[in-house]
Parts: sequence; structure tokens; C-alpha cells
Amino acid sequence: MLTAQSVRRYSNEFLNIGVDAAAFGMANSVAATTDDVNAAYWNPAGLIDIEDNEVALMHASYFANIANYDYAAFAMPLDKQSVVALSVIRFGVDDILNTTQLIDEQGNIDYNRISLFSTADYGVTFSYARELPLDGLNVGVNAKVIRRIIGDFASSWGFGLDAG
Repeated sequence: MLTAQSVRRYSNEFLNIGVDAAAFGMANSVAATTDDVNAAYWNPAGLIDIEDNEVALMHASYFANIANYDYAAFAMPLDKQSVVALSVIRFGVDDILNTTQLIDEQGNIDYNRISLFSTADYGVTFSYARELPLDGLNVGVNAKVIRRIIGDFASSWGFGLDAG
């Protein structure tokens, strides 16, 4: 039986966490009003209001400090009508015990064979915003590269575009 609950069934859910304490304080309802470096995440068209170079950094811990969420962004105006930005997001768990080699070929347990690995999701976004000749109409686009790494076991790449 299906319920009315919203269940996401997509990869790269770490991109839905959000950035910027002010946006979190407004329940992430900032897509139409964001006008600083964090607009690269919420709505790239909002970058057009940047008048000088801007930097944003954020760190958050999840699941009793097991997982870390880090965000860094930089935006700069190219001229009076356009702005570019670069942002990076990492959501990862570090120092996971790898016990796949704990037992040797003779069945002996050797704790020295335990190693550590990390799993992480990365999102790198390049943003461009442009003010159009129509008053109040701005456009912005994001080009994203997504990377998932699970120790030496698995990795993947993804790419995406979005516009605002």
C-alpha cells in the first residue's frame, strides 16, 4: 500500500541537504530570494546581485559525527551583467574498518590485516549568471560533476545541468 509520505528514490541525495544557515532558518524556502554566493546552490540566477568576490564555507556533522558534510563556494562578477561561481560539496564517512582480510588463508584471525577506508560523495558545480536586457529578468545555469568513491571497492561519475 502506498502512503502520502514523500520517499526519494534517487542517487546523489546528498545534493538535497542544502547550504547556508540563513536558508536552513527559512526552511530552505530561498530559491526566489537568494542573492549571494550560495545562490549557486539554490538558484544560479540569483548570483547576478553579487557586486564583489564572495566566499562561503560550511561544515556539518551527521549521525553522531560519523558522517561529515562540507561545502565551499566562490563567486565573482565578470562584468556588470554576468557572474561566475564554483562550489564543492563533500558528504563522506571516513575511517571505516575494512575487515575483508581479517581471516587469512589458514583460517587464523589477524587483527593487523584490518585496514581503513572512506566513502564519499562529491559534487563540483560551475555556475554562470547573466542579467538580461528585460528589467528584472536574470538567467543562471549550473554544470555539475558528481563523483562517488567507496574505498578501493567502487566508484562512479555523474554529470548534470540545471537552470534558473
